[in-house]
Amino acid sequence: MKEVNSVADIRKIISQLAAQEAHLLDTQFLAPCVRGGSVRIRVSSMVYTFVPQPQNFEGWAIFAPLNEKIAAVIEEPSLPQVAEYLQLLLPVRLHLAYVLQGQTWLAYPVNESDAKQRTGVAKPVPVHLVTEGSQFEPIVARWDGHCLWFEEIDRRADLLPSEKLKAALKKLILPQEVRFKGMTPEMRTVYELVSRNIKDFDPKVRDEQRLQGALKMGGGELRDFLDRENYWLVEWTSGTGEHHTSAIAKNDLTVMSAGICLSGLDKDFDLHSLVGVVENR
Repeated sequence: MKEVNSVADIRKIISQLAAQEAHLLDTQFLAPCVRGGSVRIRVSSMVYTFVPQPQNFEGWAIFAPLNEKIAAVIEEPSLPQVAEYLQLLLPVRLHLAYVLQGQTWLAYPVNESDAKQRTGVAKPVPVHLVTEGSQFEPIVARWDGHCLWFEEIDRRADLLPSEKLKAALKKLILPQEVRFKGMTPEMRTVYELVSRNIKDFDPKVRDEQRLQGALKMGGGELRDFLDRENYWLVEWTSGTGEHHTSAIAKNDLTVMSAGICLSGLDKDFDLHSLVGVVENR
């Protein structure tokens, strides 16, 4: 850095900065913006940060500074202008997971090693301004050193794995049980991310649905249940309104202890058939 050793030097620097700022106010620039975020521009060696106007703007726009702190949206840029901007940034391939807010999605690298080389990290990351795509779909985003910006659906990628993951999700198949030819560790990771964000994948919710389903088939109703490592202690009501508490095996829902006298034949029944036995005794 040049040493400042006189009042004249200081005045010269101040004059240069003033000229840069004056030029800045006459400059329009293209930039992406997330809702509630800011936009930046570099003039010479100086980086200026602006609050967009309107403040809730989200998307690509051509901005014009109103002063040193605020830049207004002037117009929507053309697709070639946005493409030219993105071409200056590093491409990163990812799988979409789920929407975080607005047009920002959580995503995971298609290839962890490649992502780490390009961005320095291989972990779940937000991708901004995602305008198309769905869960598990492979995309190309661009890395500017701080953020990832959506560019396009990865047309070169095989879309079959995405369809298989969607099908598995629809059936609520647990992450460790999803298997198909061509599945990668990264695909399993993004599936786990998605499943954690869905209530029905909560183990307690799944257990409750399983018990409730078995009881309803027999005409009963689940009241509550407690986890006892290898079995559930299930509180339930029969169709006639009687309350019962039974110990039910987790693996196949067989009765370990019915809570009523079955002459030692408890294990001959499962939760579904137990309801009928209780009502007909």
